Amino acid sequence: MAGETNRARTPRQTKRTSPAPLSEDGRLQPQALELEEAVIGACMIERDAFGMISDYLKPESFYDTKHQKIFAAIRDLAAENNPVDILTVTEQLRKTGDLELVGGPVAITELSRKVLSSAHIEYHARIIAQKALARELITYSSNIQRQAFDDSQDIAELMQQAEGQLFELSKTNMKKDFTQINPVIKEAYTMLQKAAARTDGLSGLTSGFKDIDRVTSGWQNSDLIIIAARPAMGKTAFVLSMARNMAVDHKIPVAMFSLEMSNVQLVNRLIVNVCEIPGEKIKSGQLAPYEWEQLDTKITELVDAPLYIDDTPSLSVFELRTKARRLVREHKVQMIIIDYLQLMNASGMSYNSRQEEVSTISRSLKGLAKELNIPIIALSQLNRSVENRVGNDENKADSKRPQLSDLRESGAIEQDADLVAFIHRPEYYKIFKDQYGNDLKGVAEFIIAKHRNGSVEDVKMRFVGQYARFLDLRGNSFDDNLDDGLISSSNIKTSTQPTTGPTPDDGGFDSLTAADFTPQNDVPF
Repeated sequence: MAGETNRARTPRQTKRTSPAPLSEDGRLQPQALELEEAVIGACMIERDAFGMISDYLKPESFYDTKHQKIFAAIRDLAAENNPVDILTVTEQLRKTGDLELVGGPVAITELSRKVLSSAHIEYHARIIAQKALARELITYSSNIQRQAFDDSQDIAELMQQAEGQLFELSKTNMKKDFTQINPVIKEAYTMLQKAAARTDGLSGLTSGFKDIDRVTSGWQNSDLIIIAARPAMGKTAFVLSMARNMAVDHKIPVAMFSLEMSNVQLVNRLIVNVCEIPGEKIKSGQLAPYEWEQLDTKITELVDAPLYIDDTPSLSVFELRTKARRLVREHKVQMIIIDYLQLMNASGMSYNSRQEEVSTISRSLKGLAKELNIPIIALSQLNRSVENRVGNDENKADSKRPQLSDLRESGAIEQDADLVAFIHRPEYYKIFKDQYGNDLKGVAEFIIAKHRNGSVEDVKMRFVGQYARFLDLRGNSFDDNLDDGLISSSNIKTSTQPTTGPTPDDGGFDSLTAADFTPQNDVPF
């Protein structure tokens, strides 16, 4: 008995399955293996099953690597319009050399036996997709956490990288479904009724410029508008004049992202625009008594105006999305202006060229306009092709006119934009007469070169250089004084033509110090 008691016993052998991978904190990662089996099995027994879930799932959506390989085989068969069943899937896996890795023909047959039909397959697929996205978020956050603990890691760079990766993750996984036409017809008809009820005949936001509004019917929601020009043409002056019209005259909330100038510099430019006092006088402080009164009276127009300014340098598209959403949510902003597009970046993502990065930025701006359902205006630089074009005496005035091909760094800007316009001032090139003998001094052209939802047209405007201000060509207070103070560029120097002040883009107002009367509530950032 003792011998038998002390006899060594052979432990009972049991079949063990390898444990599922755990996350770094020891928890099991999100998964739905039974649903994965049900979806794959349904795809092999019903012809239309794969088409019902192909928009939701990709091989990487499956947690089990065997299921990933089987679903990849199903996808390849469907892509070639071949039938999908047990035999064809088995043969496809045999061709790729993965048949034994997934458990052989027996494993394929077992999967098909676990389901009777493809009922609820879309619902099952959505759950699998959600589990996959959860795993991606876990991986993303773990990587960011690990790098944040690294003392050698630059935090600003890590922030940009995190934003880029999260943006890519959301863009890849969030898809919008189709919409039946009936509700869209109702929405379009409602918009038409609202436009008909307006006395100004506009269906969008007014720019404050009557001739531009006549062509565009106002800036339309979800539109990306590109306004481009060469340096010193007055891009910033134009959008500031427009922002002043909208925010001050029409109380439309507007946000402006300035990557080139500080918020104080922008407000100083607005003060020059609104108060109609030459910039050099404000800079020197040498104002006559009546000009002090004029300043005190007119500057009150800017106080409490719904105009919001952000001067973050080198703004990324990811930062812009976050801030724009907050502005729309908290301040009911109805339009966003960006000055200017080429100074933005899409850091956190890798590109082979600057053209690819600019293409990503323009696509992101268009997507943001659609998401927020507001117009976004982005200023853009032009390349030097304009300067290199030389015309003869007959077409000299037209030789310097911008064209769509002059857009700098990317043709994607032209493709993504709903409207592309150029600002052109012939007098900058010392062209003071057009081919018909018309005087071009103090005249600017707003050239609408692309208009996805309307006509293209050239709109003539009045430019008052000493106030960095754009106006309608007629019907303004400057019509009676066309020869007084309208030489708008200090770059035009002739023996008989004195200059009157800095151009809108040459930095002439950058050193103004009007912080004492800057309305601080207008700068929320």
